[in-house]
Amino acid sequence: MTDSLVILLHGVGARGTDLDPLRDALRAHLPNTQFVAPDAPDPFDRGKPLRQWFSTTGVTVVNRPQRVAAARAGFDAIINDIVDVQGLKNRLDRVAFVGFSQGAIMALDAAASGRWRVAATVAFAGRLASPPPLSPAGARILLVHGAADTVIPAAESEEAFSRLHAAGADVSFETLPDVGHFVSPDGIALAGAYLARIFKANTAAMQV
Repeated sequence: MTDSLVILLHGVGARGTDLDPLRDALRAHLPNTQFVAPDAPDPFDRGKPLRQWFSTTGVTVVNRPQRVAAARAGFDAIINDIVDVQGLKNRLDRVAFVGFSQGAIMALDAAASGRWRVAATVAFAGRLASPPPLSPAGARILLVHGAADTVIPAAESEEAFSRLHAAGADVSFETLPDVGHFVSPDGIALAGAYLARIFKANTAAMQV
């Protein structure tokens, strides 16, 4: 059985292997952790052999929540398969989500909707696009966003922080100066320390 598991969730028009550098960097903070980075279920709809969690073609503030909700079935099927293979189906306190961009949107939706009560969720350069109601009470969430992000502005994570906090989540928000739409070394260090602390606390709680 895996001691702990981090599921890495890629952005739109990408594949799980694109997160290999993130996996390798996080491993330095989490040496006893298994990392899995699945491909999103849907083909990228802009002519390349890549993947997406949901289509961004014609996406708007109004229709994005419906697209996120429609993507839940595919997301949940992938996550169910992973935790089952890793022997953690009944040990979600040993599982964390780390998402980037569209992967962060899906990770936040999993926590905000209350569907996945995992140990922690880290969202890099994401936004909270979940339809109501929100049920994240008790969820531990770290939002990391570059202040120079022009793809998904950092204001999206600021708004997500406010909404998640109001709904009962244990949420933190870190803004990184001069960082655009990417995962920076400073962001990785924040995420690694955050996850290590939570996994350690959960292990200690089990031993009491």
